[in-house]
Amino acid sequence: MTVLTVTPDSPTAPGRPHPPRPAETDPAAASRPAGAAGNTEDTSTAGGGATTAAGSSRPPAEDTTTTTRPARTAASAEPARSAGNPGDTRTAPATEPATEPATGPARCGTTGSADGAATATTAGAPAAGAGDAGTAGDAATATPTTTAGSAGSPGTIGGVPAAAAAAAGGTATTARTAGTAGTPAATPRNPAGTWNTAGTWNTAGTWNAAGTWNTTTDTAGPAGPADAADAAETEESSPVVADLIRLLFNGDDHDRVHAPWRDMISGESFRHREGLSPEQQTALAYERLHTLNRTLASPEDLARDPERLAALHEWAAITHGGGSLCTLASIHYNLFLGSLLDHNDGPPRDLTPYTTLERTGTFLCTELAHGNDAGNLQTTATLNPRTGGFTLHTPHPGAQKFMPNTSTTGGPKTAVVAARLLINNTDHGVYLFLTPLTDTHGTLPHIRVHRLPHRPGAPVDHCLTSFDHLPLPRTALLQAHHGRLTDDNTFHSPLGNRRKRFLTSINRVTTGKLCMSAAAVGATRAALTIAVRYSHHRHITGPRPGQHTPLHAHRTHHARLITALATAYAMTLLHRTVTHQHTHPTPDHPHTERLIAITKAWITWQARTLTTEARERCGAHALFSVNALADFPHYTEGTITAEGDNLVIWTKAAAEMIFNHTTTPTPPEPHDLTHNTHLRNLLAHAEHLWQTRARHALRTTPTNDPLTRFNTASTPALRMVETHAQLQAANAFLTTINNTTNPTTHHLLTHLCRLFLLTQLTPHTTDLLTTGHLTPHQTQTLHTLHDHTIHTLTPHTTTLTNAFHLPTPYLTHIPLTHPHHLTHFNHHITTHQP
Repeated sequence: MTVLTVTPDSPTAPGRPHPPRPAETDPAAASRPAGAAGNTEDTSTAGGGATTAAGSSRPPAEDTTTTTRPARTAASAEPARSAGNPGDTRTAPATEPATEPATGPARCGTTGSADGAATATTAGAPAAGAGDAGTAGDAATATPTTTAGSAGSPGTIGGVPAAAAAAAGGTATTARTAGTAGTPAATPRNPAGTWNTAGTWNTAGTWNAAGTWNTTTDTAGPAGPADAADAAETEESSPVVADLIRLLFNGDDHDRVHAPWRDMISGESFRHREGLSPEQQTALAYERLHTLNRTLASPEDLARDPERLAALHEWAAITHGGGSLCTLASIHYNLFLGSLLDHNDGPPRDLTPYTTLERTGTFLCTELAHGNDAGNLQTTATLNPRTGGFTLHTPHPGAQKFMPNTSTTGGPKTAVVAARLLINNTDHGVYLFLTPLTDTHGTLPHIRVHRLPHRPGAPVDHCLTSFDHLPLPRTALLQAHHGRLTDDNTFHSPLGNRRKRFLTSINRVTTGKLCMSAAAVGATRAALTIAVRYSHHRHITGPRPGQHTPLHAHRTHHARLITALATAYAMTLLHRTVTHQHTHPTPDHPHTERLIAITKAWITWQARTLTTEARERCGAHALFSVNALADFPHYTEGTITAEGDNLVIWTKAAAEMIFNHTTTPTPPEPHDLTHNTHLRNLLAHAEHLWQTRARHALRTTPTNDPLTRFNTASTPALRMVETHAQLQAANAFLTTINNTTNPTTHHLLTHLCRLFLLTQLTPHTTDLLTTGHLTPHQTQTLHTLHDHTIHTLTPHTTTLTNAFHLPTPYLTHIPLTHPHHLTHFNHHITTHQP
């Protein structure tokens, strides 16, 4: 079984209640390419010497941002720890060298080899602080210019020596060098303590902006450089993180699909704004929609590109009030402008008022009495044979259009309205009609608009809208291949089924499902990034008096976040897969539209669970909007219902898949449960078992009662759909791993995928055991394997969240992401008084 042996983010050894010492780099570190001195993943040092002895190996350094600390003065004196001895309580001399260079030395710490030997080198610069304590029996050697610390644990990565991994194109790691007592140590700003100059842990204090020691926990002076910079600043300088970003964000197409939106939300206009009323939040959303539109070379091209459109939602959703912006952008660019572009038969239309946002577009389909059965909507558009135009009418209150953004907020608006086309008293089905709603003076005649109550999570000007015999020109009808009206008022359609005409008219809803999934994925990744950073910064009382440990050190805390990270990766990779299938259709994927719907439901449900988990892991601080986490669960509630209610989507898919879907489980084999493909195949067996039960339920229920018949089959059928979604996510995960060449990346993703599969399989263990696909011994070891996989991934949570690629300006304005989160939170409170 492959095992990752790593240097953890947080301590696990008894008596070590403090986090490891991050490195400090010179100011140019952030811009160095991989392989340059100062890169925490580099195998070379500032002076060009190798940091590890031949044949040695060590785990990759955690991908964290390192920022130059101001020089400490001679007045600073702290308890000392002798080199290589973590338990020494002797004190250091009363003084240190007068100054410490602002540019820190090469990263210090543990090097290890298979036999526990360690080699230290100065790397052409003053050695950093003493090395971490090694395992019992470790031997240490040093170059003549340094004092050796003891060796660390063997540095293998999934059985691959770190040095060998680098040579094979993987991540190079900088071995931490041993140093002499009294040498200035690389010291983080940490509110609960830090390593002092001689290597001893100081349990309460931090370096302030002037570089002097402040002994009061969480009361540091003005934020220094380390508070203004995070790990995200150097994310692309780490080969592992850069490789993960490539895999998660469309590879070589990243600059086209994601970069514009990531850059956009980094701007000051997208920062958190305190104390806005719902009406002000709605107005701000329209203001940001205009900001977004000004960045576009061609709004039409955006509407035609589902990948870019979905990515827009992915990034906009994570900003304060981003749910409102996503709602407006999805309606204007996808449902409104996209429908105009798709229905392009007839005279050319001037789209300039909509592409310039002189008029904002909206989409009116759902009615007060017709939501999930919108195909039965009651609004009518009757052809007037005398004028050749139409009369749009709402026949009763239940036919009022429900929830469109049709108020005067945001400026003049035009709608695409879904209505039943009536010609000579014949109902030809639902078609779309271009309908102006408001101008600069207010709502137009024959139109009634009533503002709906405030909706938490994503404030938008939702309204009830109705029409009182509103006359429309003939050109209002949006025509395409599914229906055309000739000059003599004869209607032609190749689709004899009115439901098919309706689905063709609103086919933009499929792209909308991709957008809702993308928004949920983006919110999930942001929530977990914030929660993981907070878990490293927040310290609580340790197991011994006077000790403090980060939340992340506790399995009860980090296990939930790591399990959530595995699911977030699966969500992202599945979304990429279905989006690609949608934009690159092939005969091999005839059910892509159904898979998009299933994926939307699974992803948005997962997002609600995971964003809530992230919120809870950050306690009461996360209840405040400035820390972002409180908004995400509220917004994901909207994605669960938008573009098709999740349960209805899955019910429709379940009815289709009971017989119109083939499951292909492999024969049971005695594979080790660490084999991801075998775990995937077990999940396929579970899907097959639920399909078999659903089929049996249908076949054994009387055919003269269809409702009872489906009710009997619905429970196993829905479980089949759920397992199918999990299986597709696993397939996307495994495909990504197979396309990974970096050994370290490969092993991290392998363990993440294993954790995801083990989590999804847990509810099916009884079925798999009774059908012979699991042995009793295997069911007993599942928990141990699950826990071991979490233990293996624990040191890499920062790497895994840095790969979520969140912009530094975005993170900088969220207090919970800072080491001095209390100071930042207090600063926010004092500067935003009402």
